[in-house]
Amino acid sequence: MCGIVGVIGNDPALPLLVEALARLEYRGYDSAGVALQVDDGIWRRRRPGKLAELAAAVDDAPVGATAGIGHTRWATHGPPVERNAHPHVDCGGRVAIAHNGIIENYVELSDELVASGHQMVSETDTEVLAHLVEDGLAAGMPLAGAVRASLRRVRGSFALAVLSGADPGLLVAARRSSPLIAGRTEHAGLVASDIPALLPHTREIYVLRDDQVVEVGPGTLRVTDLDGVEVAPVRRHVDWDLEAAEKGGYPDFMLKEIHEQPTAVRETLRGRTAGTRLILDEVHLTDDDLRAVDKVFIVGCGTSYYSGLVAKYAIEHWARLPVEIDVASEFRYRDPVLDARSLVVGVSQSGETLDTMEACRFARSPANKAKVLTVCNVVDSSMAREADAVLYTRAGPEVGVAATKTHVAQVVAMELLALHLGVLRGERYPGEMARMVEELHRVPERIESVLARSEEICAVGTRYADTRDFFFLGRGVGYPVALEGALKLKEISYARAEGYPAGEMKHGPIALIEPGTVVVAVATRGRLHSKVMANISEMRARGATVIAVVTEGDTATAARADDVLWVPATPPDAELLAPAVDVVALQLFAYALAKARGRDVDKPRNLAKTVTVE
Repeated sequence: MCGIVGVIGNDPALPLLVEALARLEYRGYDSAGVALQVDDGIWRRRRPGKLAELAAAVDDAPVGATAGIGHTRWATHGPPVERNAHPHVDCGGRVAIAHNGIIENYVELSDELVASGHQMVSETDTEVLAHLVEDGLAAGMPLAGAVRASLRRVRGSFALAVLSGADPGLLVAARRSSPLIAGRTEHAGLVASDIPALLPHTREIYVLRDDQVVEVGPGTLRVTDLDGVEVAPVRRHVDWDLEAAEKGGYPDFMLKEIHEQPTAVRETLRGRTAGTRLILDEVHLTDDDLRAVDKVFIVGCGTSYYSGLVAKYAIEHWARLPVEIDVASEFRYRDPVLDARSLVVGVSQSGETLDTMEACRFARSPANKAKVLTVCNVVDSSMAREADAVLYTRAGPEVGVAATKTHVAQVVAMELLALHLGVLRGERYPGEMARMVEELHRVPERIESVLARSEEICAVGTRYADTRDFFFLGRGVGYPVALEGALKLKEISYARAEGYPAGEMKHGPIALIEPGTVVVAVATRGRLHSKVMANISEMRARGATVIAVVTEGDTATAARADDVLWVPATPPDAELLAPAVDVVALQLFAYALAKARGRDVDKPRNLAKTVTVE
């Protein structure tokens, strides 16, 4: 997720770009840049770090430039250094492009462009677009035609804004999968990734559909498809205030990020599978290295630990490898048995969690010689730089302290890893693995089904705002869902909530069950469903109120609960994929309960987004 803005008009562009980027910085904050149209060329300035670094470096910008594009980056290809910051330019410095998304076939396009004489100076997938447009212009195409021709050649997702020194009165933009809107006033044409960037200028916006290209200028706006056929854009009036617009109309970032989970999963999966193969990022491990692994260790903290617990079930089932999972802060102090055939998977949203980083360093030390694979959401993080291989979750920036979309993206990414290890080790037939990959690609629509029930799920949460004690129970892959549900409730509502394997309750914790205690049970249909139902009966017999996460249509299970959180069915043979769906209902439940208690869900007390101390 990155932020893009473009303006062309009668007034100086630079102040408008910097102001708009400040409103989009929540979409990415590892680097920023601007490009201005000057004479028949491009003036450009980029800086790593937050927008303030760029704002302090544009004093020498050309005065009077009235067309420009800007970008604030959340890296997906290449570390966040200046050479990888947007906008990118062509060989002659006359075309500038800002891009949000992923070009899946950028390697083959780059090889082709280099072979024809182009010079690549960054490590990004975006740069190929600038050179493709350069070729189109050299062939005599107008700027919009060159953009359309280029986009017909790319696979993946994009929202982009393009300037050319050869077309001083025109700004071109396009989208596929990634968001992009346009606007126009009497004096300016505008494009942006999100509404906040345009609100100071207009409340009439035009929403682009996939594979549409827009050409804007002062008072003008024209939209075509990739074949150049003119189409009518969708026009909408915005009546939100600016604060609401930054949150996409949601009351807070947490709810916004819960609703972004289908996109986060789609982006995490995009371009990652070729048949049954998994395409990792920044890999320095061969297939033979992975085949040689005889034991996997997963280390993480908090939500990342619970994501890893789902991965433990998946790797053991699909790859038939033994897996140990550790709270990262305990791993190196228990003297684990590691060697060159061990694979340690470090899981961290930020890639900077010190406990997890030190666990990975310990594993990779000369004394232990383990291979390390990092799963994280931030490109070029400390953990990513030090690992043998990296699997990035592409959830985009997460502003809310309590992890939601990054947790679900971690679960999906590590299930892909489990499938990949299973194929490499020959433990499952390719057809079976291909079916699991297909089911993974259905996870986003199942999450959307849960989100469609947000109102009724939140109503349940609100009813329990005055409850003091909660127990979250699950069995099999429902157990980590219960743990994460309890953690979310603790984090944002400050209620007492404990997660347990449902069968463990009778070995001590059941002593705490009494009338007024609420038990939240993950009771979706699966191979251990009957066991969970027996455990629910034990709780009800002692006076507990039961809230159950139940598969849609399962009225028999619903009848055994006092309240129900409905979720769509996951096929029985794909039960290991259910946690990425079922946990969303518990996120919404915790969110509604916390809001009913008047909590600040984006900034829970005593918590930080990234923990960099031991």
